Amino acid sequence: MWRETDESLERDFEFKDFVAAWGFLSQVAILAEKHQHHPEWSNVYNRVSIRLTTHDAGNTITEKDRKLAAAIDQVLP
Repeated sequence: MWRETDESLERDFEFKDFVAAWGFLSQVAILAEKHQHHPEWSNVYNRVSIRLTTHDAGNTITEKDRKLAAAIDQVLP
């Protein structure tokens, strides 16, 4: 579930291993390009954290963030 914190949408994901986490990151990268909106993210072994905020709108949540979050949810296994 995405949470709204500090003018951003954030979500943590856990996968069975590093390869599954990396595959997810690859899918999100393709989505980010299609949406022309790029997340802040981190990956440690099987965990991925994603933060979405619109920098050119003053670092706040916009429809761009909500649309990308919804698209990311669609690629989850």
